Amino acid sequence: MTDDFFRARLDAMIVPKYALAVLALRLPWRQIEQGIAPCSARKARPEQLQMDEDLFGATAQWAGGGVSNAGRSRLPLRLMIALTLLKNSFDLSDEELVQRFAENVYYQYFAGYEYFDPTVPCDTTQMGRFRSALGETGLEELLQATLQTALDIGAVRKSEFERVIVDTTVQEKAIAHPVDSRLLEIARRKVVVAAKRCGIVLKQTFAAEGKTLQRQAGGYAHAKQFKRLKRVVKRPRTILGILVREARRKMASTADNALALNSLNTWLERAERVRNQQRHDKNKLYALHAPEVEYIGKGKARKPYEFGVKVSVAITHKQGLIVGARSFPGNPWDGHTLAEQIEQSTILLEDIGVKPRQVVVDLGYRGKEVDAANPGVDIIHRGRSKTMSKHERKLLKRRQAVEPAIGHLKADHRMNRCWLKGSMGDALHALSCALGYNLRWLIRALVRLSLTGFLLALLLTRWTASLATRYVLHEPQTAHANMMQA
Repeated sequence: MTDDFFRARLDAMIVPKYALAVLALRLPWRQIEQGIAPCSARKARPEQLQMDEDLFGATAQWAGGGVSNAGRSRLPLRLMIALTLLKNSFDLSDEELVQRFAENVYYQYFAGYEYFDPTVPCDTTQMGRFRSALGETGLEELLQATLQTALDIGAVRKSEFERVIVDTTVQEKAIAHPVDSRLLEIARRKVVVAAKRCGIVLKQTFAAEGKTLQRQAGGYAHAKQFKRLKRVVKRPRTILGILVREARRKMASTADNALALNSLNTWLERAERVRNQQRHDKNKLYALHAPEVEYIGKGKARKPYEFGVKVSVAITHKQGLIVGARSFPGNPWDGHTLAEQIEQSTILLEDIGVKPRQVVVDLGYRGKEVDAANPGVDIIHRGRSKTMSKHERKLLKRRQAVEPAIGHLKADHRMNRCWLKGSMGDALHALSCALGYNLRWLIRALVRLSLTGFLLALLLTRWTASLATRYVLHEPQTAHANMMQA
């Protein structure tokens, strides 16, 4: 007798027609795993020269090369893929997801479990490592699988992928609002901690004075006493300069700890940038832990500027399914992002056998250079209203359909704030949000298709019943009329 005899099977605990359960059988899991397997495979390590001694003296040999099987065995690939899909679909953090996964039978069925398991599937750090191992290529494979599934279940037609709507938005980074007094105080603390790790003994750390100055600056800013604020902020700059110069002088006499010295050099460079930058400078540093953050002005009355990275989103013109999401560091002009966005959408739709031929955009994409950079693509925007046909004018009316899609990405799928590290984290987060949006779109499509089938069956039943009733009511009258004629 096996232990599984006393365990509850998931297929007996769920409703088979539930959308997530149906989607667990519809997604091409084998194809997804084959495409992602190279990304999650163990990497080969280079050989290292090791010195040893034997009876004949010192010897040198190469060891440690190749693929190592040491360490804990890998978790099932389908489990990690399912967790990646579910995270942004239901707006959950890594910690919330693993806890809810242990309680939700539909999540476990979606991940390929046969029996209910009340334990957490993995540690939260494993999800972050798996996401980094996938990279942009692996997440694009998952996004491509959602597009293929939408086509397979009949929720979208193949021809609909040839017409897309493209727009950009700002994916904000998880940073506090950058003010000089706070940035200078953080830079002071980072330099002090990094210097201590290298064994550098500073004459004075200015810890108490730094806290006092930050509190005074906050009070003067709240009272709008800007002359006093400017005088208070001048002192933290002086303190930071003293610490940076002292740390640089004493670096030569420190112990040979390459890792700590590299970290200290990084923080000294960032502290020098914060100390020297002025109000109207370009390429300013807005967060010490995230130097890739950019200042992007959107012209909104409620939020004139945002701190993050520009993200381009492409959706189908009719159904609103996302066919591309890409981050663009450096805050480029919208027109310069269109060619790369169409390239990504073309790659994702390659297996389906179509590519975007018409793109509906706003006025940020107009210009002859945009048309020259995208040959073979019909770009429709309001600036060409005099030369547009009646059909193109009709297509342009749905350009605003991308706005609610971006709103749902931010409100329901975690794009409003990116917590992942670096520019790579921005790119992975944008694709993860698009994955979550498409999975929820597929769930709604399955519900819509099932309701459509139910309503058609109901109408067919009522129509059959009405025909039968009509036949029963008219048949006796027809028989009586025939007898009278006879």
